[in-house]
Amino acid sequence: MVHTPDWVPEGTDTEKPSVARMYDFYVGGEHNLDSDRERAQSALTALPGLDIAIAANRAFLRRAVRYTAELGISQYLDIGSGIPTPGKGNTHDVARSVLPGARVAYLDHDPVAVARSRALLEGDPDAVAVAGDFLKPKAILDDPEIRALIDLDRPVALMLVAVLHFIEDKDDPWEKVAQLRDALAPGSALILSHAYVQQDPGSGPTSEELQRVYRGFGAQLQNRGPAETGRFFEGFTLVEPGLTGMASWRPDADTESDHPMQNTGVVGVAMKTS
Repeated sequence: MVHTPDWVPEGTDTEKPSVARMYDFYVGGEHNLDSDRERAQSALTALPGLDIAIAANRAFLRRAVRYTAELGISQYLDIGSGIPTPGKGNTHDVARSVLPGARVAYLDHDPVAVARSRALLEGDPDAVAVAGDFLKPKAILDDPEIRALIDLDRPVALMLVAVLHFIEDKDDPWEKVAQLRDALAPGSALILSHAYVQQDPGSGPTSEELQRVYRGFGAQLQNRGPAETGRFFEGFTLVEPGLTGMASWRPDADTESDHPMQNTGVVGVAMKTS
């Protein structure tokens, strides 16, 4: 009989991999199952260096949150936040290193991500974790826990980090982002990263096999380039250096960028000026 860890919410299909739990495995977390690890290993075989790209994505998140906090933004709406890792640079940790008391609302549709976030944040009056779906922006904006914490009349950093590449074109993710954008006050920010591996068979791995790995359990991984990803920033003004690879966005002195997978993806931070 297979033992199910006590942190797995009742009703969870432990035989089906989860994008959030696979991500947790990639970053060295402890809340993943055999099904997640097996599929994640297949993904790492399909695209060597994927773990390096994911680490670079997390580093981008930390730099972007720090940057927006230094601008004075003290509210964060982190959609598709995933499973938190104590002491490893979650959004509230980074924001509060600059602005103590910064408020953070985490939202995810994965039950393990929500349960672990709530456990980590227990007793924290300035953070919440709620279950929700990016495809339902009005429900996000109307969520009572989010509305009790986040004042939409003041600047908010909207975070869509490693989320949109799981949303198909037919679901019009650009329109969903626009709905969220329109609810934000001037002075708000958009922090966004999107998977992108250039399709050049002569220069290394491509995303095709990786896409097959994710589609094997129902996750529709999209490979959008700068032009398609740039559309998500309509209504915002990109800050320098604009759209870049992950390690190239305002790198710290110790940011490593030698491995080509560290600059896969398309990332950017932008401000809503009106």
